[in-house]
Amino acid sequence: MKIIFLHLQILLFSINVIFSQPSPPKLSEPFKDGEKLEYRVHYGIFNASYASLSLSKKDSLDDENLLASGYGKTIGLARLFFKVEDYYSSYFNTDKVDPIIFKRNIYEGGYTKNLEVSFDSQGNKASVNNIKKGTLEVIPTEENVQDLISSLYYLRKNFSEENIKIGDFFTINMFYDSKNRELALKYLGKEVINTKFGKVECLKLMPATNRSRIFKGEGSITMWLTNDKNKIPIRIQADLLVGSIKADLEKFSGIANPLEIIIK
Repeated sequence: MKIIFLHLQILLFSINVIFSQPSPPKLSEPFKDGEKLEYRVHYGIFNASYASLSLSKKDSLDDENLLASGYGKTIGLARLFFKVEDYYSSYFNTDKVDPIIFKRNIYEGGYTKNLEVSFDSQGNKASVNNIKKGTLEVIPTEENVQDLISSLYYLRKNFSEENIKIGDFFTINMFYDSKNRELALKYLGKEVINTKFGKVECLKLMPATNRSRIFKGEGSITMWLTNDKNKIPIRIQADLLVGSIKADLEKFSGIANPLEIIIK
């Protein structure tokens, strides 16, 4: 559509007029190379774990891709009772956030998993290499599929309150644990929350969840994205059958745009 409009301009105006007009401003990206987000996860009054997400172009496959690295571990008393050491990584194209390679290497209380998934976005398939079991499986995927990590950056890049009404859903096709899943996020509107950085206006989202042995059910998980050009997940809260878990942004660096704070 943009190309057609440009050709109409050429037909209606002279080339000199077109060249004399200023080019439209470039939209700010919500994230960039060098971004690092660090979180503290609380279970009640206890610090239960630490998590981080970082972006790097240096370690990516080429200049058009980014490597997103996720790391999580239990800390303090929680580590004594249940040791967790999780590593995730996702190579994705920066233009459309198409995942290329996803890696998951986890240790959770004695349970381990080591997977590498290669995505073919044009052929709509994923090759799942289970390194621990020594198996390789090719599985059909949905259009615009995302992995566990790239889905967060896809959300930040594509979610806009201007294109959605309160109560509507923003959906992401996710490939996780060798299965195609639909992640449906219900938009609940804007909310100003208190953070360690000050009061921040956020976009409130609620992932659709089913009742399980852990989560209470629908409405048990809530996510707050900063309502600015970054769309940073600044808080995530999950209501469990016993108590609740809350992850708050503790530190950040290298973000693409200034964090908009209402009151410090």
